[in-house]
Amino acid sequence: MAQYSGPEHILQQRQQHFYPCTSYFYRNPPQIVKGEMQYLYDHENRRYTDFFAGVSVVACGHCNPDIVRRTEEQLRTLQHTCTIYLTQPNADLAERMAEVLPGELKRTFFVNSGSEANEGALLLARLHTGKKGFIALEQGLHGRTYLTMSVTGLRMWRTDPQLESDPDVTFIPRPYERGMSGDEAAQRSLAALKKVLEEKGGCIAAMIAEPIQGNAGIIVPPAGYFAEVKALLEQYGVLLIADEIQTGFGRTGERFAIEHFGVQPDIITMAKALGNGVPVAAFAATDEIAASFNRPSASTFGGNPVSAVTAMAVLDYIESHRLVQRSKQLGAVLQEGLRSLADRFPQVVTEVRGIGLMLGAELCGEDTPRGAALVDDILELMKDKGFIIGKNGVDRNVLAFQPPLVITEEDTTAMLMALEETIYTLT
Repeated sequence: MAQYSGPEHILQQRQQHFYPCTSYFYRNPPQIVKGEMQYLYDHENRRYTDFFAGVSVVACGHCNPDIVRRTEEQLRTLQHTCTIYLTQPNADLAERMAEVLPGELKRTFFVNSGSEANEGALLLARLHTGKKGFIALEQGLHGRTYLTMSVTGLRMWRTDPQLESDPDVTFIPRPYERGMSGDEAAQRSLAALKKVLEEKGGCIAAMIAEPIQGNAGIIVPPAGYFAEVKALLEQYGVLLIADEIQTGFGRTGERFAIEHFGVQPDIITMAKALGNGVPVAAFAATDEIAASFNRPSASTFGGNPVSAVTAMAVLDYIESHRLVQRSKQLGAVLQEGLRSLADRFPQVVTEVRGIGLMLGAELCGEDTPRGAALVDDILELMKDKGFIIGKNGVDRNVLAFQPPLVITEEDTTAMLMALEETIYTLT
């Protein structure tokens, strides 16, 4: 077995050389050294079944051999050129994206990360409309670049305190509120949107939204919400940007989460699962909107041959292994199991939310400090039992389940049994 320094040494290195903003899960974190599909292994060769997938990244599994083989072949053949030179991989990927994207979204600009994809989408909206302002949902998360941070409503990720007074961004309530019905929360959000458009519509370029809010606690709007949003925006010539960074490529049981709502956005952004761990991201639009982005621009590494070939392999694997359908089927199994836990422990698991294999279990309802502490305790014990799950939510009191889409029903059943034992032990 290879020699590893161990968690204590890595923690010491991080403390000495990382910025203080960089945190980590667990009181006693393992040193992860290997991944195989839905499994991770630590420095002592303990195996963990991964139910978080690097926050929705490795949808096709860790080190998927079908994908890695094609990545390696390209890495040995041509590693890098910029888009100012002609290569086949990124042209093929762009053509393939036109086949899988919703509706008339046909033009793709490749970049490196979700933040950069959202930054590009916001810029494109300004170029196309000639307007500067944006609307965003409260508690949304859109990135760590300056413009994407300005439209991020989740306070813990709005790092610069000066963003609090950004005059170009208006937040409206998200279509969710504890104690409100889904319809009531949606109508509150739509009324706020209508008011903003009446007052500022002539200055608003776009509204950006996650079809399902991820880091804010796995929040799913009511079925008709985005259709009404789109209709209101169109009245004022305001574009809709769908942020599919976490939700894209089958995570929710549709190729893109916005498809659950029967709406075609004007611009769509994607990252994470597209590269299955290799940095690749993109923003896409219709021919008409993309035509407005006509000043010279390029991304040095965006759409490089290695990332483009990897993304093609990812799309092939998702299709050939029917991962979109698998997400829907296994998501139903996982959701049923979580709801059973909510029935057994109603004071602990107070709400189960999500679609497909993007699910959240909120703990302790309004007693958020207790819920957040319990989430951390559960994560620790589940890790010791060999299961990696995540956490999110405005108050960090939501257990997050976003596993690789190659997870099995047996893996799911085993995790649910361990989770039930853990909740029983802690409560």
